[in-house]
Amino acid sequence: MSEEVKSASEQKKEDWMNSKWRPMMGWMYMLVCTFDMIVFPILWSLLQTFTHTPITQWNPLTLQGAGLFHIAMGAVLGIAAFGRTQEKLNGANNGGAQTPAPATGFPSVPSAPSVPASSGFANPSFSATPTTAPSTTFTPPASWGTTPVATPTVGKFGKVIPQDDQPAL
Repeated sequence: MSEEVKSASEQKKEDWMNSKWRPMMGWMYMLVCTFDMIVFPILWSLLQTFTHTPITQWNPLTLQGAGLFHIAMGAVLGIAAFGRTQEKLNGANNGGAQTPAPATGFPSVPSAPSVPASSGFANPSFSATPTTAPSTTFTPPASWGTTPVATPTVGKFGKVIPQDDQPAL
């Protein structure tokens, strides 16, 4: 079992294909659209003019089948661009993805902005700094959930009579 040793030129070829396939897909899509939407319609019209045949409109080949070619190429190019963005954010060069460096710590929490002691509006004795620290826990009021519910008024046939809290105008 011998290990396969690759020459620098073979590694360069692999690297070239790995790094250039995304731009090549973009150029190919641009050329296909240019020819199918601009060049071929002009050539089609010129051909009909020179051959004295009835003039018909060019039907773009890429729009056949409900434009599936454009949808597929949009997906390929979009996913390729997203993948390359992720590779760049993770520190990849033109050759391919590298493993990202492990995080060394957590981001620091910004401190609260300092407020001058006498920042009261038209009252110099008012202090903007709080005297006690704010509470980090939630304590419901004593009347929480004890609000009495009004019982509906029932008429003589057992139907609820709607109560109008708003006065009639």
